[in-house]
Amino acid sequence: MSMRQYMSTSAAERPDFAAIAAWIPTGASVLDLGCGDGSLLRYLKETRGVRGYGVEISDLDIVSCIVNGVNVIQNDLESGLSDFEDDSFDFVILSQTLQATRHTEALIREMLRVGREGIVSFPNFGYWRNRLRVLLGHMPVSRNLPFQWYDTPNVHLCTLSDFENFCRSRNVKVLERNVMAGKREISLLPNLLGSTAVYRFQRGG
Repeated sequence: MSMRQYMSTSAAERPDFAAIAAWIPTGASVLDLGCGDGSLLRYLKETRGVRGYGVEISDLDIVSCIVNGVNVIQNDLESGLSDFEDDSFDFVILSQTLQATRHTEALIREMLRVGREGIVSFPNFGYWRNRLRVLLGHMPVSRNLPFQWYDTPNVHLCTLSDFENFCRSRNVKVLERNVMAGKREISLLPNLLGSTAVYRFQRGG
């Protein structure tokens, strides 16, 4: 099974695509980890003219990447990024995959070794609808968290506050944050009202 939860190829259904693209200059080099069917890289090629590769483990998604015209390398993210040299890319992206990684800290370190900057997007477990479901005695199931508790690939769900605390304690400098509920950007009480978070970060000084 692919690391990336969302298999949709429509950028309109993935508002984090536009948020990510807004931070990437034209012609930048990009490595997309857990790239799924290659939709994000294809979108970035079309809108930003990026150069880069996807990394994916699923045989089916590898075929989809090829159909989408995306350069892809078949590899398991959990084994690290030893195939790539330091500062090989301008940006390393982990889109809707962070919560499904087992060795999250090691992978973030590898992202910042291989890339000058990292970008992650993930479902915010602190979103009020998720809190309400837990309060009512159930694990959340939603568009952002579409799996039941017994078949979910998610192993490390977190809130915005959790991720920011992680960054502070690991000398990771957050450069920008975009929090959304659907396509709407959230600035008031983002950890409560935002369902999806997108972060841009780099190695701390």
